[in-house]
Amino acid sequence: MCFHNEVAHRTHKMVQLTDMKSLNGRELADFIKERQAHQVRGLRQAHDIAPKLAIIRTNPDPVVDSYMKLKQTYGEDLLIDVDVHTIDQSEAVERIKTLNEDPSVHGIIVQIPLPDPSTTAETLNAVAADKDVDGLAETTQFDPATPMAVNWLLAGYNIELRGKKIVIVGHGRLVGKPLARIWRETDYDVTVADKSSVEELADMTREADVIVSATGVPGLITKDMVKPKVVIVDAGVATDKNGLIGDVAPDVRELPDITITPEKGGVGPLTVSALFENVIRSATARITA
Repeated sequence: MCFHNEVAHRTHKMVQLTDMKSLNGRELADFIKERQAHQVRGLRQAHDIAPKLAIIRTNPDPVVDSYMKLKQTYGEDLLIDVDVHTIDQSEAVERIKTLNEDPSVHGIIVQIPLPDPSTTAETLNAVAADKDVDGLAETTQFDPATPMAVNWLLAGYNIELRGKKIVIVGHGRLVGKPLARIWRETDYDVTVADKSSVEELADMTREADVIVSATGVPGLITKDMVKPKVVIVDAGVATDKNGLIGDVAPDVRELPDITITPEKGGVGPLTVSALFENVIRSATARITA
């Protein structure tokens, strides 16, 4: 499936760069959110379509719930209904099947990790392809939200990827694996690195022009692992006593000649925007359905 990059191209023309060292996703998200709100008003007023997102929540957890609340707030701002279904994991597949058949629901996401990870694939694949706005089912019609966000962020700041050596650290379901697929389909020079061997990882990242790290291992990427003028997107998420932290060690941010996402407000805000972009696309498809 080709990556939908229309928004990325439109966004980077609008943004005035004040600091090329910082890839501020929050600024880009504000532009995208304004356009999305206009689209939702059009769907409601001109077509009587009220976009709705259903969230399947089986594993109450403070960190997971914090992301869920961000989605609820964003949906409220856009006038997109967000329904949370807090159920036991054993009920998830049947609930998803019911939501698949509900014409008022345009997007369905499953909050992961599940209490029993062994059924993750089965649960995600139960979501109808045209409602899988997280882009995680095998037959999905959408690109996953975080890879979309990474593409928007780099395009918004006019970071050229063609001809660059790219290293993706981590090969997870949410970020690394789908992002590697999307970029390889675009014929970019992509290497996927594994967090398991730090010595080999350092050799790979030192050669990279662009690094995207999404392992959830705090401080994995240190300043001795990167070269001058590198572009770094920290998409890793972990927690400590101070809250959410990424994969990049603090000493990396001391380097004067790199371009990097901020500790907060990098990929995260755009990931939420990308999710709702897919919801709006799903709702818009009902116009001609």
